[in-house]
Parts: sequence; structure tokens; C-alpha cells
Amino acid sequence: MKKVAVIYWSGTGNTETMAKQVAKGAEDAGAEVTLKPVSEAASDLVKEAAAVAFGCPAMGAEVLEENEMEPFVAGLSQAELGGKPVGLFGSYDWGDGQWMRDWAERMKGLGAVVDGEGLITQLVPSTEALDQCQELGKRLAG
Repeated sequence: MKKVAVIYWSGTGNTETMAKQVAKGAEDAGAEVTLKPVSEAASDLVKEAAAVAFGCPAMGAEVLEENEMEPFVAGLSQAELGGKPVGLFGSYDWGDGQWMRDWAERMKGLGAVVDGEGLITQLVPSTEALDQCQELGKRLAG
């Protein structure tokens, strides 16, 4: 059984809702899923997983959340991510998604095989966005 880790930070609950749907999609596809807020995650979880999904909303001037998610992401290395399928997702209020494009480039720079350009939704995820989250989970489990 393929192990998929879903690690997220959520301030309002929107990204947490997305994370739960990514996890559901992966579970429905037969993966063993670990779903954790970043405050409870360790890099070993990333290293041991066959695929990883990271979720974080856009903060400030379209950056990752700076107290928990950014330090976690900054601590990852090619040893944990090289060649590994990675999905990125999150919600935003304003802007055009630059934080997600930057994040995808960072992950690619560490050797991750990033699924698309990242999944973003404005504010509360719509039914369509939640379906896309489940599809992301299924792809990571495949």
C-alpha cells in the first residue's frame, strides 16, 4: 500500500477542508494516508511517504505562512523530496496565485515531481475545488 502524507497549515479552516479532501481522495484510491497540521509533522513523515501533499494559504504579500509552514518547507531537502510526487494546494483572498507558483518552483528545485502548478481556490473552497482536491489525492496515490 502506497503511503501518502498530507501536511497543511490553515488559519481559517479553508485549507484544512482542502487537506481533508486530498486525504480522502488518496484513501479512496487505496493509499495509507497520514493527515497532519504542519505543527505536528516532522521531516521523517515526508521522507517515509511515497508521495506528499502540502497545503498552505497565501499570506501577506503572497507568501507561505511564516511561523510554521515556511520553516518546515525551508528545512526540507532533496533527500526527502528528490523524485517524489508532490501536490500543492491552498486558498487565497487576493492576488493572482504567485505564492503557489513560487512554492512549486521551490519544490521542483529540491527534485520533487510537482503535480501541475498547484491547486488554488479563492476563499471558501467550492464543490468543484473540493472535487479537484480529491482528484489530486487520487493522482498522488496512483
